[in-house]
Amino acid sequence: MTALIPRTHYASLANCVYLNQASLGLLGEPAVEAMHQFVDDVARHGNLNMSDADEVHYFDQLRARAARLFHADSDRIAILASASELLGQIPHLIASTAGRKILAVPTDFPAVTRPWLRLAASGDCQVHFVEDDPASDLTTDLIAALDRQTALVAVSCVQYATGTQLDVPRLRRAADQVGARLVVDSTQAAGALAIDAAAWDADVVVSSGYKWLGGHGGVALAVMNPSLLELTPPLLGWMGAPDPFDFDATQILLADDARRYTQSTMSYVSMAALTASLDQLLSLGEAPIEKHARRLAEMLIERVSERGWQPFRELSDRAASPHIVSLARPDQELEATLQELQTANIVCSSRGGRVRISLAPYNDESDIESLVAALG
Repeated sequence: MTALIPRTHYASLANCVYLNQASLGLLGEPAVEAMHQFVDDVARHGNLNMSDADEVHYFDQLRARAARLFHADSDRIAILASASELLGQIPHLIASTAGRKILAVPTDFPAVTRPWLRLAASGDCQVHFVEDDPASDLTTDLIAALDRQTALVAVSCVQYATGTQLDVPRLRRAADQVGARLVVDSTQAAGALAIDAAAWDADVVVSSGYKWLGGHGGVALAVMNPSLLELTPPLLGWMGAPDPFDFDATQILLADDARRYTQSTMSYVSMAALTASLDQLLSLGEAPIEKHARRLAEMLIERVSERGWQPFRELSDRAASPHIVSLARPDQELEATLQELQTANIVCSSRGGRVRISLAPYNDESDIESLVAALG
């Protein structure tokens, strides 16, 4: 199996086996070139080469690509400095949850759960955790925990530590039946799996701009439900106005679409990288990217299973994602394994007491062979 993207686009691959896109992902050559070009041609020259209109246009370019990737109307795309920036506002944005239940997963990424834990600490809601159990289907378990007291479900559609994948449309339908809202963090899925935000119909779908999206830190994307496009964000900036450069400090001016959630001047060099990376992802297509990861994962699991390593979920499990494989072996100490992998110049992560392997379009069969040999 060859890579979907030329491996020469990633300088680090000449020196290591990189299986860590779920953490800090590698930046491909198109993204790196876009960053250099922006710094050299624009950023270092201040407003000489960037007018007010140019600054607004950077947002428009990225928003158009994000709309295609998330299968959503561009007026629903919000551009943010981070996913946490929006996740932290949601408890203060959505209608009162006083005395009601928030469903979450205890091993989810903390940015998803901590805003609700803070609200619960003040007595305004109760957080109820549903375990990510490999012997059970997480979507089914979340649905079983729904009741009329449930105000909202806050969850990542792919769990960062285990790769467990949710059936978001099924969860959305069940949440609707009890009047619960749905907030989805797609950071560990966007760019690796198809994200059909229009079909999901969640209140919010948010993603950081790095990892499988191929960008750098300092920019994130969100798809906002139409019901949230008439609300005033709890944290207001100046860039969310219809015309950001109409500097009227005497009144609140908000765009009539998701632009109202953008707060301020952004990391434009990161926006340039993400725009270039999304062009590459869109040209590859969602299905080939997912198929590539699945074939590599199948190869990996088959080979390491012979040596006693077991995935958190078998790939035949509908809740298993193809691009994040969490491995463990009962008789193997995690720290010893990580040291062996480091010695072999294999980069991956330790998450939840297991070895997490994350597969990207630049990975190929030789990467799997190297990993299998090291785990052996």
